[in-house]
Amino acid sequence: MLRQRLISWFSAAALLMGGAQLALAQQAPDALVKQVSNEVLDAARADKSIQAGDVNKVMLLVEAKVMPHVNFQRMTSSAVGRYWRQATPDQQKRLQEEFKVLLVRTYSGALAQVRDQSVQLKPLRAGANDAEVVVKTEIRGKGDPIQLDYRMEKSDSGWKIYDVNVLGIWLVENYRNTFAQEISAGGIDGLITKLAERNKASAAKS
Repeated sequence: MLRQRLISWFSAAALLMGGAQLALAQQAPDALVKQVSNEVLDAARADKSIQAGDVNKVMLLVEAKVMPHVNFQRMTSSAVGRYWRQATPDQQKRLQEEFKVLLVRTYSGALAQVRDQSVQLKPLRAGANDAEVVVKTEIRGKGDPIQLDYRMEKSDSGWKIYDVNVLGIWLVENYRNTFAQEISAGGIDGLITKLAERNKASAAKS
């Protein structure tokens, strides 16, 4: 349970990163992670609604500042795995929509816990021409530092996040196992239905 909570908290940090897109698109991937992480942590600390777990506020933050720096189609397709190619364009669209809501609702509670955390970068081991890199950071606050790694890819509009590793567990792989079970039981539509039901249940509780 503790491990899963840590995954949820730091996966939220992976998703809740944004900033001035035009300027940040020109930055190195580690500098981008550092700057936008600090901006989001500051925003969470300053917003009482986010600290109270306001999902709508979190959604607005994600849409405005996070999604421009995430290749969410790649994240979703990787989580769905080999079944992604079997899905119709409409099913792929619905999977992305439900998966995004699932992540935001799952991790909105983590933002309420943001207090004195800070982000420290580790040296980036990458060449100037590398199209994909892993940015390693530590989240420091009370207790021992926690390592958090980002998989990022270079695109025409800047560096994009497509996966995150917390405590040795990659977010996409973690969901891929669960999604594969749902698809085996009920197909692509079955997975979409399960995601929608979980999102509705979470919305009802909030």
